[in-house]
Amino acid sequence: MTITDQQPFDTPFSAAGTAEDVLAGFDLSGRTALVTGGYSGLGLETARGLAAAGARVIVPARRPGAARAALADVDGCDVIPMDLADLDSVRAAAVRLNNSLDRLDLLMAVAGVMATPERRVGPGWESQLAVNHFGHFALACELYPLLAAAGGARVVVNSSAGHALTDIRWHDPHFRTGYDKWLAYGQAKTANALFAVQLDALGRTDGVRAFALHPGKIITGLQREMTLQEQIERGWVDEHGDVIGAGFKTPSQGAATGLWAATSPLLDGRGGLYLEDCDVARVCAPGAPMDDGGVRAYAIDSDAAERLWDLSVAATGAVPVPR
Repeated sequence: MTITDQQPFDTPFSAAGTAEDVLAGFDLSGRTALVTGGYSGLGLETARGLAAAGARVIVPARRPGAARAALADVDGCDVIPMDLADLDSVRAAAVRLNNSLDRLDLLMAVAGVMATPERRVGPGWESQLAVNHFGHFALACELYPLLAAAGGARVVVNSSAGHALTDIRWHDPHFRTGYDKWLAYGQAKTANALFAVQLDALGRTDGVRAFALHPGKIITGLQREMTLQEQIERGWVDEHGDVIGAGFKTPSQGAATGLWAATSPLLDGRGGLYLEDCDVARVCAPGAPMDDGGVRAYAIDSDAAERLWDLSVAATGAVPVPR
């Protein structure tokens, strides 16, 4: 992928497209998909959509009981325990999957946390980077043989317009010198985008293509660490918690871009791209307002993607994808 590939093109969908619109006419019978976060918010909409189209869906869950309850009416869904903040848990889930599957067609990295209070996990990692990036990175590396065996797998990573808040803080990625919950979130979302760039570069010879995306503005459980007052002050909701912000999507509309990335033939032969509103996003100018959309150049930079990949291998001890 080069920056010139990061150009919108004519697709049949728009920001108003829903999960149902995107998957209409698709038969995913015989395909296996794994959806992190697949029991709430956008992940639940994603799991429902893929299962309705005939895919076998596996949902790793930190709270397996809650996941099974949320997915009780979804046929073709299996729940396994896994906590993205705990790499031993990620590895155990990967061993279980490697022993039980012969291929994995779709890996949908939808789970995430946002604007959390300062927390340390593992060896003292900043928790948003750990959950949103390191956990998904390790999972994808451990499951790479299954992705390669599919002969055309796609990995779809939920990033966010929040990546515009900051590049990777190479000098202090774990905020040892002072924590800012929004900069930590922005860095994690930049990491999500760069992860897709490098995974695609390494995986394309095996038919593994990767995409990152901004799902849009949606009120889901992602805001659970924010107070109601914070959301009111940002103009997202009113005092009753009802959405009033301009441009907000429904969960089904929010899941649409990820499902489009997972299934659209328009993306055959492409990868390493950042998507929004069921299209390839344009590269935006430095300093452009976040709500104007697009992707910052630093979030799709191939050199930065390789640097982050090497940092992540060293941090997590994950089995590296062959170069």
